[in-house]
Amino acid sequence: MKQFGLLVLSIIILFSCGKKEVFKPRDLSRIWVKDIMTDSLRSIRAIELVDNNVYYTCNDGRYGIVLENGSKVIDNIKYDTIVPSFRSSGYNKNSFFIFSIGNPALVYKYSKSEKHNAYVDSIKLVYQENHPKAFYDSMDFWNDEEGIAIGDSTDGCLSVIITRDGGETWTKLLCDDLPKGTENEGAFAASDTNIAIVGDNTWVATTAGRVYYSPDKGKTWEVFNTPIVKEKETEGIYSIDFYDELNGFAIGGDYTKPDDNTANKIRTTDGGKTWDLVAQNQNPGYRSCVQYIPNRKGKELVAIGFKGIDYSNDSGSTWKHLSDEGFYTIRFLNDSVAYAAGAGRISKLTFMK
Repeated sequence: MKQFGLLVLSIIILFSCGKKEVFKPRDLSRIWVKDIMTDSLRSIRAIELVDNNVYYTCNDGRYGIVLENGSKVIDNIKYDTIVPSFRSSGYNKNSFFIFSIGNPALVYKYSKSEKHNAYVDSIKLVYQENHPKAFYDSMDFWNDEEGIAIGDSTDGCLSVIITRDGGETWTKLLCDDLPKGTENEGAFAASDTNIAIVGDNTWVATTAGRVYYSPDKGKTWEVFNTPIVKEKETEGIYSIDFYDELNGFAIGGDYTKPDDNTANKIRTTDGGKTWDLVAQNQNPGYRSCVQYIPNRKGKELVAIGFKGIDYSNDSGSTWKHLSDEGFYTIRFLNDSVAYAAGAGRISKLTFMK
């Protein structure tokens, strides 16, 4: 009997040690908002967090940095007689890139300064596209050598440019290398979140409510339809994010009717092949940006727009309105702190229970 008791005890200990802790999503309910830069003349739709510095691009030809120590760096760009409007950006270990909308489409590269540990040295124009329909919306990098930017259709397909040499040169993909576009298909330059990347996988969300997918860093592509609202020019997917290779979320709606909440939130669990409507006829309505909160198992998301900030802790099935503070785009520093930008300001957001 003694030996039997020891055997039972050993089995209990074995199973107890092997038991995995169950993940419990938080129930966030408050946000502390602190402005770190204000300027009523600027519309800021693209920000990046690098080395605890906040980089941003503006509608008035400006590129700026709010450094970790609180100081600010601002550069003003003029091309010929044109003041570019910048709505997307990206970076690698050596350079920071900003991309203008409209014709001509311009990509500028800033080199990293060792003195300031920031991208503030030697601006260089690395890509220019002259086309009456040129309009680029979003940029991202797979790694330090390879990056992608996407824009509206120009010649029957989505505009996609790719670099394979760290951003020194960019090449536009031919329509033969892409799925056929729908009429006037493009993307919304609302938050620089039309592209989602996980490893070599890339997803691009469009105004036509479609998701383009590449498994090999832009070498091959296929496209999937979604049930998001998309009948009007102002409707479609405004923002997309993926937590891992399978789980993704997209949000949109109609910015001219921001309270409409029908068919504006979709979710996938199979890598973007199929999408389901979630939180049907429930708030939030139109939002310009959605992001997974890092290290929260794909359960917690934040959606942001000029009508406020909303939070989900069940992968987007239900949402809680946290604030009426209006922004266009958001990037997370960790699971509790993010930076958001919008009309005339950049703010630090601290999420609390």
